[in-house]
Amino acid sequence: MFTFALAVFLLIITPGPGVLSTAGVGSAFGWRQGLFYVGGLCAGTNLVSLAVISGLAALILAEPVIRAVLLLASAGYLGYLALRIALAGAKIAFIQASAPGFGAGLMLQFINPKAYAVNTTFFSSFAFYPQNFAVETGLKLVIMNLIWIPLHLAWLYVGVKINRLDLPARTQRSINLAMAGCLLAVVVLSLWSLWN
Repeated sequence: MFTFALAVFLLIITPGPGVLSTAGVGSAFGWRQGLFYVGGLCAGTNLVSLAVISGLAALILAEPVIRAVLLLASAGYLGYLALRIALAGAKIAFIQASAPGFGAGLMLQFINPKAYAVNTTFFSSFAFYPQNFAVETGLKLVIMNLIWIPLHLAWLYVGVKINRLDLPARTQRSINLAMAGCLLAVVVLSLWSLWN
């Protein structure tokens, strides 16, 4: 069980679309909007977990065309999110008014290839209660959420603290651009993996 918890910690804390966008939303749009976004990510992560557990994800992702479409949708959405975060530092009112919320977080997890890969690893490995699949799966879901939620809230907190440091507008814009750049790097790596 400890090995599973450690794997969850290491796989979730590493920068991917979820944590990078969480920090970016916190930095660009603040705590309240970030909580809605994290709530959507959490719901999406658990729905992806259920899809993996039920075998639905394996059935859908077995088709290379569907996998490619999901990867391209994820890359497009992350690019869009990166653009919104990058432009938020410019204090453009209509962008700040339509900050990413619950639905954006939920949508990201449905099209996030890392969410499927991580959940497949979690639920197909690390057998610590082989006598009862249902109990082991339930425990894994609880452990995963006990680690996932605080880690994402910590990333959100980092983003919000950056926002509250009352940094000059130029510095805030640079931070938002750096967050957006990290998301775009994930997009490039995802697309590169599609063709290699």
